[in-house]
Amino acid sequence: MLMNDPSRHQQFLREFTCHEPAVRAFVRRLVPSRSDADDILQEVSIVLWEKFDSFRAEEDFRAWACGIARYKVLSWLRDKGREKLVLASDVVELIADDSLAAESHLKQQREALETCFEKIPMTERNLLSQAYQADVKIQEVAAASGRSVAGFYQWLYRMRRMLLECIQRQHAQDSW
Repeated sequence: MLMNDPSRHQQFLREFTCHEPAVRAFVRRLVPSRSDADDILQEVSIVLWEKFDSFRAEEDFRAWACGIARYKVLSWLRDKGREKLVLASDVVELIADDSLAAESHLKQQREALETCFEKIPMTERNLLSQAYQADVKIQEVAAASGRSVAGFYQWLYRMRRMLLECIQRQHAQDSW
């Protein structure tokens, strides 16, 4: 396949876009802060693009990207080794192994959540999304919903409970 094949670039971008949240979550589990994870993810993105020639659409992009992320985290740890709040590299290796092992289960949970979320009426879905935005003031979302803050938290609790039960039903169906 040619390097300048536009369909190959599109496939790479589709795979990257699809798996970027999982790779970000993987990195986030291994480093102490969100900003550290953002910096590492930028480095991972650069390496992925530099290794475009070795990209194979038929292979597991997520595993490939997480492997690169794992080495970037270890490199970051080595650079930050003098700081007291950094985990030892062998501990990070254990966490990385556990995270990769749990990845398929987490993927199933994300897919079930997406399916269950789509079943909620649009107005309630929008309120849920607003409630989980960064820097949101829950009082404003509650007021927009026409509920008191206490009433909004009760509604939020019921919605989370309903989503959890829906996810559990989906897992039970998938187990058959």
